[in-house]
Amino acid sequence: MVSSLITTSYFFLSLCLIMMFSYTYSFSNSFVIVSILWLFIPNSITEAAPSYRAHICTNETTYTPNSTFQSNLNLLLSSLSSNANSITGFYNTTAGLDAPDVAYGVFLCRGDIAGANGCQDCVADAVKEIVQQYCPNQKKAFIWYDECMLRYANQSFFSAMEEWPPMYLWNLYNITERDRFEQLLGETVDDLVTRASNDESGNVTRFATQKVNFSAFQKIYSLAQCTPDISGSDCNRCLRQAITYFPICCDGKQGGRVLLPSCNIRFEVAPFYSSIPTAPPPTPILLSPPPPAPTPSTSPKGKGKISSQTIIAIVASIVSVVLLSVGCCFLVRRAREWYYNIEEENVGNEITTVNSLQFDLGTIEAATNNFSIDNKIGQGGFGQVYKGTLPSGQEVAVKRLSKSSGQGATEFKNEVIVVAKLQHRNLARLMGFCLAGEEKILIYEYVRNKSLDYFLFDPEKQGQLDWSRRYNIIGGIARGMLYLHEDSRLRIIHRDLKASNILLDGDMNPKISDFGMAKIFGVDQSQGNTSKIVGTLLGNNGGMGHHWN
Repeated sequence: MVSSLITTSYFFLSLCLIMMFSYTYSFSNSFVIVSILWLFIPNSITEAAPSYRAHICTNETTYTPNSTFQSNLNLLLSSLSSNANSITGFYNTTAGLDAPDVAYGVFLCRGDIAGANGCQDCVADAVKEIVQQYCPNQKKAFIWYDECMLRYANQSFFSAMEEWPPMYLWNLYNITERDRFEQLLGETVDDLVTRASNDESGNVTRFATQKVNFSAFQKIYSLAQCTPDISGSDCNRCLRQAITYFPICCDGKQGGRVLLPSCNIRFEVAPFYSSIPTAPPPTPILLSPPPPAPTPSTSPKGKGKISSQTIIAIVASIVSVVLLSVGCCFLVRRAREWYYNIEEENVGNEITTVNSLQFDLGTIEAATNNFSIDNKIGQGGFGQVYKGTLPSGQEVAVKRLSKSSGQGATEFKNEVIVVAKLQHRNLARLMGFCLAGEEKILIYEYVRNKSLDYFLFDPEKQGQLDWSRRYNIIGGIARGMLYLHEDSRLRIIHRDLKASNILLDGDMNPKISDFGMAKIFGVDQSQGNTSKIVGTLLGNNGGMGHHWN
């Protein structure tokens, strides 16, 4: 009975923490609450849908529909999917007999989920998406998820260490105490690489993780993995090469990863892999001392009594439940008031978290040839859009907000904060911003195939949108909108969704753009009330993606 009451106490506390989390959505507050939840639910990673991260299509060779290679590729992918329950989390195979139509393929699941449902789900999703969504008609392709990697080619790559092509990703947020963090990270990944590639340890999976304390409240979690078909020395060389990309992509960041064909390495300040306890679990914390061992009763039969220790334990547990409930209700009320009374200064504080994305005005002017008319690719309700080329050679779309648009510094900062927090393959990616005097500028990824209206309303271009591509575009827009409405940290309504705000990348995949008129919902709201009509007229060339070249 006492244990049931104690369990109930923990249930009430966990429930209240979850309620607080639902009302508090700023990064710092969420981090505190999630940390508390991890204290009560250790070593538990909630299973979720596989998280796509990147893909590469080499475009070296393509195959024709219904060809022998496509038949072999379909057999190959089916074999990979059916063997995703391998306990090693790794499998390679071939399909076909005669070159050049033989298909070679491999998958590698993250070591902590090998043989689990997470591995099977990831491989199944990769098999489907790599040929339907990302690399149709390609004879060589790579795709990476958080949980797995899959690749195929028309030439054998088994047991060969490959470092090219590389792919690297990074966390938007900067780390504090940068020098000490990088020194500790360097020592950590050096040890990690040694353990992942050490043949003498019997580590045939070529997988290792490491967790070290950075501060009293923050840890560094890291992971390294190679494909098991390469040697220990090749694994060491591959991971060492991957580390050389950290200064390029992830210097001063709270997290980053480098993905190579034969290995990958990652670090974060939050747990991202499952851990198996190496020591017995700690003794549960009791809210009251356990009663002593029972002694023979001296009371007459039929007149049993409850010991005073048991009564004390029961009363203490009940009081604990009541106090926890009252305390949580108070905290929930404060959290709700805090959430609904965010002042303008809070926006100014949060913008510092994306200062790493800030460009100086001189760089933007140089990239756009001082906002030359020749670089102009669009005209929207909030200003003009220019094509630019950064010093690195990367092409970008520069959205220069009009000084007469009515959007002040607060609105601009709001837009930066919202867009910077959104990460989805069907949303246009914010690469940076510039705030200099009256100049308010957003820098987005450049999407080469212009916008959807360019194809829909041009009689000559309509033919390029066959049913397969239209279906793909519709599905991508739906996924992006679902993310905005249900899955993103903030609930967002675009309020200006139209064909000119749907950009198309080189593979004709849709990316929703222009969140300048988005309305952010609290997470407990299912609908919003608007007092005015918003949007742009269909006749106006509004949106970031109209007339892109």
